[in-house]
Amino acid sequence: MTSTGDQTLQGLLKTLSRERPVLIAGPTASGKSALALEIAARHGGVIVNADASQVYDCWRILTARPSPAEEAGAPHRLYGHKSARAPYSTGHWLREVSALLEGEHRPIIVGGTGLYFTALTQGLADIPQTPEAIRAQGDAMEMQALLDALDQETRTRIDIANRARVQRAWEVQRATGRSLIEWQRQTPPAILPTAQADTVVIDTDRDWLNTRIEMRIDQMIAAGAVEEARAVQPDYDPTLPAHRAIGAPELMAHLRGEISLKEACQRINIATRQFAKRQRTWFRSKMSDWPPFSARSQQ
Repeated sequence: MTSTGDQTLQGLLKTLSRERPVLIAGPTASGKSALALEIAARHGGVIVNADASQVYDCWRILTARPSPAEEAGAPHRLYGHKSARAPYSTGHWLREVSALLEGEHRPIIVGGTGLYFTALTQGLADIPQTPEAIRAQGDAMEMQALLDALDQETRTRIDIANRARVQRAWEVQRATGRSLIEWQRQTPPAILPTAQADTVVIDTDRDWLNTRIEMRIDQMIAAGAVEEARAVQPDYDPTLPAHRAIGAPELMAHLRGEISLKEACQRINIATRQFAKRQRTWFRSKMSDWPPFSARSQQ
């Protein structure tokens, strides 16, 4: 597919095949879900989630999962289909997507979890599952202790600001006696190489995206994010990946009376901006060959 950086939405749609899978990556609040819906409406297809937070059934508002009305507009898969305590990894996601690639409807895979797309298009190492005892040990460790236990090569190859990534690397090393990088060197062939799909990465201006993030937080609160958090509160466990979703710790602190709602929203805003920055960095590093599409052209 040719570069789409300066194209309008209509121009992008003309470049897409009606048969090939479509992969849409983009930072949070960039409009990637709306783009997927537009492609499905024009060309058909099933929209498949590639966002690690949106697989859990405990959050819809907080993780900006598609609304019931949006889900009614096109088939959606892998959204809200796992409980908060169900183990779920990139490997689980890859197996589920592999089955969908064999379906009768072409997939439109959309999300912001770069590791999912990398695993899909470049392959994923077949690392043994981490024993629960080791995972519990990792949950109880401080971030710095996890980092200190990793080998130098792993520390230079992973996102050391992302606790989930750091803990995963530590768990692999602790459970197998081999570093995450060693396992990755034995990665099998990709399930869906980019040459067999139409790929798009949404390109955004930082200030434009920050404004969108602020607006989204206001919309989430108005839509009932506090009430959603209150429903989760009795079962809240900050060690669960599902309960580490951006906004969850902040709203739980508000519900405990530790901070005001205004302060919670300010913290969510900061955390979301930091997350979006990490996403953009990943896309620039790992998806430099994906054609960019300007988010503004959707407006």
